[in-house]
Amino acid sequence: MRRNRPTAPDTEIPDYDGPSKSQLKRDSEALQDLGAELLELPDDQFAAVALPERLRDAYNDYRRIPTLEAKRRQMQYIGKLLRSADPEPIRVAIEAHRQNKARDALTLHEAEMWRERLLTGEAGWQAWIQECPEGNLKPLRGLIANARREQEQAGDVARQRGEAPRKGKLYRDLFQKVRAALLARNARIAATPSAE
Repeated sequence: MRRNRPTAPDTEIPDYDGPSKSQLKRDSEALQDLGAELLELPDDQFAAVALPERLRDAYNDYRRIPTLEAKRRQMQYIGKLLRSADPEPIRVAIEAHRQNKARDALTLHEAEMWRERLLTGEAGWQAWIQECPEGNLKPLRGLIANARREQEQAGDVARQRGEAPRKGKLYRDLFQKVRAALLARNARIAATPSAE
């Protein structure tokens, strides 16, 4: 028969006020995830982030490693280095990158919308002049006319063959010109100090 040992009445378990082991693991994984997100930055933005030299060397090593298992171990090492580094500059750089990506996606959709408006008629052109009055509008006007002509010809050929009309080179060129004008407009707006 097994006897229970009596416990000493004066023995107490000390209170621990620090984070739990699970919380420490979650924090470590969050830093590893932050480190992985940093790898998604373009080289010029990555170079601009203030990192300790050992951490920057660890990232450079990670990029040279060919195998997945070695990359996983290196990412754990990066997470360990991040525990002693200030994560705020990294978070700021990642957030700026996300905002730039979102802004670029919006500009892309806006350029597609403007291209369609410009190709549909004169009302689109008048709206464009209101939206982006600066710049040399004459070459854009010529490109629009040629893209319309190209679209009509492609539509005629496609109808004869019983196929869907294909988009031509000028259609893509018009998108690039409109997108460049919108990016320039957005940069100008961003550079203008707000009146607050």
